[in-house]
Amino acid sequence: MIPYGKQHITGEDIAAVTHALQQDFLTQGPAIAEFEQQFAAYIGSEFAVAVSNGTAALHLACMALGVKKGSKVITTPITFAASANCVKYCGGEVVFADIDPETYLIDIHEVKRLLESHPKGTFEGIIPVDFSGRPVKLDALRALADEYDLWIIEDACHAPGAVYQHAGKKQQSGNGVHADMAVFSFHPVKHIACGEGGMITTSNQQLYDHLCKLRTHGITRDQQLFENSAELAGGTTEFPLWYMEMQELGFNYRLTDIQAALGISQLARADEGLQKRRKIAGTYNDFFSGKSYILGQSGVVEGHAYHLYVIEVPRRLELYNHLREKGIFCQVHYIPCHLMPFYRKDGWKPGDFPYAEAYYNQCLSIPMFPTLTGEEQQLVMNEIDSFFE
Repeated sequence: MIPYGKQHITGEDIAAVTHALQQDFLTQGPAIAEFEQQFAAYIGSEFAVAVSNGTAALHLACMALGVKKGSKVITTPITFAASANCVKYCGGEVVFADIDPETYLIDIHEVKRLLESHPKGTFEGIIPVDFSGRPVKLDALRALADEYDLWIIEDACHAPGAVYQHAGKKQQSGNGVHADMAVFSFHPVKHIACGEGGMITTSNQQLYDHLCKLRTHGITRDQQLFENSAELAGGTTEFPLWYMEMQELGFNYRLTDIQAALGISQLARADEGLQKRRKIAGTYNDFFSGKSYILGQSGVVEGHAYHLYVIEVPRRLELYNHLREKGIFCQVHYIPCHLMPFYRKDGWKPGDFPYAEAYYNQCLSIPMFPTLTGEEQQLVMNEIDSFFE
């Protein structure tokens, strides 16, 4: 069986988890801070906040930016539902903008059209998605966001290690230069696997402090932030060591030390996995280039992190079933969010976003993971070719 994605667990990973299980802390221990510091250094951001999964990261990012009832936020319909759901969790309203058919990313021209067609102040923020691992050109989006006083949460769950060019320099996804916050996922098929897990990166101290509190029930132990008096807390002139304050409604979105230990081990070879993904993408690109049945493909793009390799083909369902019969398990990413029954209740309907819908009708994610062997990849390519030829 060849899946579309697969985790890579080594002896070093197993040893790291075993070591974590032998420590005093299984959660809320030192491995969390170590993982956060190492991940922030890898991404190039000032701060990183580890959370239970990528969805939790999106939810807390929206909370920290004050999304509430009446807030309107723009995102893409071609993404996992969590990129939109996080706004709904806070009572806000999701507004979709169509994709660029060449990149599969949110089309900045569609975003600009939306902004220009509504009074300034209608929208509060944008959640662009680095879909499949291709980074959004955040410098251009930042300039547009600044013009309309919008924040940006970069959904970089597919794209740790992805880079884009700005002013002659490489900018890494999630580094906090052009987005207020970025979110990452450590689901097993992602670049860094923790079983489950997520991370929020930012270079804003105020947002960082708020995120740390929100992930732990809205509770703080920082005496400088306490609102009650030391006397009320049970002390005299000083606060007792046990005292903590719940200052707002937060969530239990914490990562465990066991997961953090696995994340630290995986992070150590993240660049190695990224290079393997890019090599696999290059092989696919060379093979499919010029094939008449390829209507579109991810291609080889500088800075792409290749969480997915997508091809667009006719007779997609037949090909999908044929490959399954051969033990090759592909996937479709994604059913457009606006066509989900939940979002159709908001009035979205077929035909609203023609590029997103055309993409969905013919897209297929084929196997892409660092341990995919040359023989396995050749089998995938040969079976697709033989199906059409």
